[in-house]
Amino acid sequence: MARIAGIDLPNKAVKISLTYIYGIGRTSALEICEKSNINPDEKMNNLSAEEVNELRKLIENEYKVEGRLRTEVALNIKRLMDIGCNRGLRHRKGLPVRGQRTKTNARTRKGRKKTVAGKKK
Repeated sequence: MARIAGIDLPNKAVKISLTYIYGIGRTSALEICEKSNINPDEKMNNLSAEEVNELRKLIENEYKVEGRLRTEVALNIKRLMDIGCNRGLRHRKGLPVRGQRTKTNARTRKGRKKTVAGKKK
C-alpha cells in the first residue's frame, strides 16, 4: 500500500487513488499522472517504488496538500472573521456563506432544529 503525504492510498487506479489526498481532485490527479509519465488507469499496487517516489516528490514540490492546505484555508476563514466582513460574520454564526436561502434548508450549516416554545398570553 503506497503512502503519499501521510495518506495510505488504496489499490485502485492511480487517478482515483490520488484523490484520497486532501487538495487533489480528478483534474489534478490526471495532471500529476501526465507530468510523471504514469498510466492513470494503472493500479496503485502495480507501480514500482521509483514511480511512487516520483509521485511523492512531484506532489510535495508542486502542490499544497493535506496539513499545509488545511492550515491555509483555516487562516483565510479566520482572517474573514477578524476583519468582520459579511462572509466572516456568517462563518462566525454558522450560517451558509454563499448566499443560499435559510428559511428552509440550510440544515447542514445550522445544525439540528431548535424548537422554540409558543408565546404564553
